[in-house]
Amino acid sequence: MIDKLDLRTLNITEAQKGKLKELFPEVFTEGKIDFEKLKLTLGVEIDSSEERFGLTWAGKADCFKVIQEPSVGTLKPCREESINWDTTKNLFIEGDNLEVLKQLQKAYYGKVKMIYIDPPYNTGNEFIYPDKYQENLDTYLAFTGQVDEEGKKFSTNTETTGRFHSNWLNMMYPRLFIARNLLRKDGIIFISIGDHEIDNLRKICNEIFGEDNFITTISRLMKTGGAKGNFFSPNVEFILVYAKNIIEAEYFRSVLSKDQIDRYYKFKEKEGIRKDEIYGEERLYKASLDARPNQRYWIECPDNTFVIPPGKNFPKNIVQGEKVIPTSEDGVWKWIYERFLSEYQLGNIVFKETSTSALLDEHGNKSKWNIYNKVWLKDQEEKGVVPPNYIDKYENRQSSKELKELNIPFDFAKPSGLIKYLIQICGASSNDIVLDFFAGSSSTAHAVLEQNKMGENLRFLMVQLPEPTDEKSEACKAGYKTIADIGKERIRRVIKKIQAELEEKQKQKAGELDFEQEEATDNKLDLGFKVFKLDRSNFKIWDGDVEKKPIEEQLQLNIHRIDPYSCEEDLLYEILLKSGFQPTVPVIKINLAGKTVFSIADDALLICLEKDLTKELIKAVAEKQPIRAVFLDDGFRGNDQLKTNAVQIMKSHDVKEFKTV
Repeated sequence: MIDKLDLRTLNITEAQKGKLKELFPEVFTEGKIDFEKLKLTLGVEIDSSEERFGLTWAGKADCFKVIQEPSVGTLKPCREESINWDTTKNLFIEGDNLEVLKQLQKAYYGKVKMIYIDPPYNTGNEFIYPDKYQENLDTYLAFTGQVDEEGKKFSTNTETTGRFHSNWLNMMYPRLFIARNLLRKDGIIFISIGDHEIDNLRKICNEIFGEDNFITTISRLMKTGGAKGNFFSPNVEFILVYAKNIIEAEYFRSVLSKDQIDRYYKFKEKEGIRKDEIYGEERLYKASLDARPNQRYWIECPDNTFVIPPGKNFPKNIVQGEKVIPTSEDGVWKWIYERFLSEYQLGNIVFKETSTSALLDEHGNKSKWNIYNKVWLKDQEEKGVVPPNYIDKYENRQSSKELKELNIPFDFAKPSGLIKYLIQICGASSNDIVLDFFAGSSSTAHAVLEQNKMGENLRFLMVQLPEPTDEKSEACKAGYKTIADIGKERIRRVIKKIQAELEEKQKQKAGELDFEQEEATDNKLDLGFKVFKLDRSNFKIWDGDVEKKPIEEQLQLNIHRIDPYSCEEDLLYEILLKSGFQPTVPVIKINLAGKTVFSIADDALLICLEKDLTKELIKAVAEKQPIRAVFLDDGFRGNDQLKTNAVQIMKSHDVKEFKTV
């Protein structure tokens, strides 16, 4: 018997049970979890009290039903709206982000380096849409006009509707829960949010990502000035930052700004192996340093006097490096003595006379010396600097300016420079995936494309609901029917802009020695994206939840399982996605036994969509020895003998997985 390809999305409940089984196999009995055994295994770690800290709201239980319900839809390719379809690794997916996130589970589980989202802030005017258990795809299709208008109405979430915060939480919780699965072990999520829901968002993120994985709340200056508000002008918003696993996450680093370099790195080395290098100076003693046992000691100055940070305890002997254990009132140096000595021998210590020194001499009097260590610009540029949790550089007006330059009428977008900065500090690099499932006008895609100009090769994955533009808006008047249309067009125009910049640069560089090298780098830029749209599956899937009355109707529908309106490429990409392959993977069309077969990942997966299979074709596929081979069930035309032969042929050629759909 041939196994059927599972056309449903990843079963998240089973996946979580699988992880638990790996850790505690002894708590499973006949495939079910024995919670009493689990309690005994974990011992004191189990909280059995009825009262515990946490956030609850109307509809939270249904959130888990929504999470557990697999999606039976698919993502249909839209080649005509794409750029460089055959080579690009970038994606734009049009559809309800909950359904799309489920669709991405198999192919992108644990693959995303960074998520940035700018969800609705729940101020009462944004677009909020309900997730009805088991009706997500139907509701979405009704919204987009692909089925009749009897589906649920999508609307704004005003305070007059009741359950104001609950509605917002019911939308956000399942999406964040499922999105977490897509993050790598070292993955980071950034979530922009305003005052209205920051407290609730922090609580559900603590629940989903774990309180220990909270990194910080960034305050971001949106604008300066303004006269709105009764008590304060709302000039600041926030970005919550969480790690998938903070132990695995890289420390954040940002590049030095020109202002930092000009302000801090003022000196040039006059001699030695670092001659002519630029450096800054940093005090060896700072009042903010915590008292450490090995960091209070004498240092000898050029005039043979000795100095020590301010305090009341002094070493008994006045000797270079002589230590004393400090109290909380005693100052300390930034380094232990051994580190100081090493830096001194390297020429990295500077003594300067000053009238404002806080250091004390061997008599307990104010010293005339201050001591600094050299901070080399070259070293700092390589290492980067720890970024502050306040951002005042990327105001919203920058976004308005860049959209105006692209001639795209849209308000409320985030500046691409802000997202580019977040990409840089979290360490995202070549081939890493950046996901935004509230993509809006595609500021995140814009940021990725701009970052790639610096030599990276990041990949973007945008997801956006085709939310209608306001009929009175400039965007609608300009022909953009949906927000998704704006997002796609922005990507196209950014690509066109970068291409023009590259052409201009090549003209300027013509004849220069490094032209070929720069041209090679420019040619590696991925200036394309694939567009997919959420839709019903191309294959009729049996609904196990139907009542008895329509079963006969379902049997009739499933006689011919393939949607007659689906094209070959639709079928191909659904099989790819449901097989766990990313839709950006290269697909090679090959000819076997006079028929077309699609090869993926050097023949690891072979897909045959022929509707008239022969033994010769099946044998030719098997001889390629793929890990998995997938055929259309309709291709056997009800020939059970051919199916039996196919199973034996695949086994004899060591094909590990042979499936039909």
